[in-house]
Amino acid sequence: SPLKESRMPMKTQVIVNPESNKGKTRKKWNQIKDGLKSFLKEFKYEFTEKPLQATEISRFAIKEGTELIVGVGGDGTINEIANGFYEDKKIINPKAALGIVPSGTGCDFTRSLNIPLGLKNALKVVSHAPSSLIDTGRVRFKNHAGEEDERFFLNVSDFGIGGEVVKKVNENRMQRKASSYLKCLISTFVSYKNKKINIKIDGEDLPEDEYLIGTISNGRIFGKGMKIAPKAKLDDGLFDVVLVKGMKKLEFFRNVWRIYTGTHLSHPKISLSRGSRIEAYARGGEEDVLIEVDGEQVGTLPATFEIIPQNFLARDT
Repeated sequence: SPLKESRMPMKTQVIVNPESNKGKTRKKWNQIKDGLKSFLKEFKYEFTEKPLQATEISRFAIKEGTELIVGVGGDGTINEIANGFYEDKKIINPKAALGIVPSGTGCDFTRSLNIPLGLKNALKVVSHAPSSLIDTGRVRFKNHAGEEDERFFLNVSDFGIGGEVVKKVNENRMQRKASSYLKCLISTFVSYKNKKINIKIDGEDLPEDEYLIGTISNGRIFGKGMKIAPKAKLDDGLFDVVLVKGMKKLEFFRNVWRIYTGTHLSHPKISLSRGSRIEAYARGGEEDVLIEVDGEQVGTLPATFEIIPQNFLARDT
């Protein structure tokens, strides 16, 4: 329901990634800013200029009493902002909420929140929609310096070919090349070797096997429109764990389109499990297996994924 006019305006911080959506966010910022002014009485805004700066801005704002953080960008930007809601592994202010103005090349998480992509309708959600409690994922992994690291995520994390694809997509983006997820997936698959990975879900070991990808899904969609976990819910306290065993080229090309329609789970080499704690590590002799978190390639296995039930407020329709 719409906010009442008598209600005091929320202290709001807008965090903008001007380079998101291939730099279009910067060009459209005046339009976005005018739209925000139409729906929010008062707000501060700041542009990010370097990786992880959105986390710093978000964390500082919340500690200063900000009640609503609005992210303008894609999934990577939103992930950085969400990590700023935490300090010392704990949520800073349980009453602080996240709002999103989708302005990225993917914006997969916004689809799980049912946030419309059009600016005006997205702004209505940011300003008028109630906040819903959703689950958060926490992953511990080995970063590129070989040290144990930790990251929170709202949408999807995965290991295997997904990490390789995201690495290629981001490299292309930095070089201003076309960064279609599907094109990068196909080109990566051609030379990709399936990984031997041990997986444990809520303490139960799965049979040893070779995997193409394993996704730990809080949201439903990743990879710029792929419905990898079509029945996942953001507030059920469980991950949807979708595991894809190794496929030959023809088999892969015949079935990859099914992930976009969400009809892939019936394939005999694809399984769906649910759990709150997932452990994955590469078997002896296996080279580094990359992992990605909400569209960012952050490190390698071994990794432990845990869900934190309903501790994060997000504006949702």
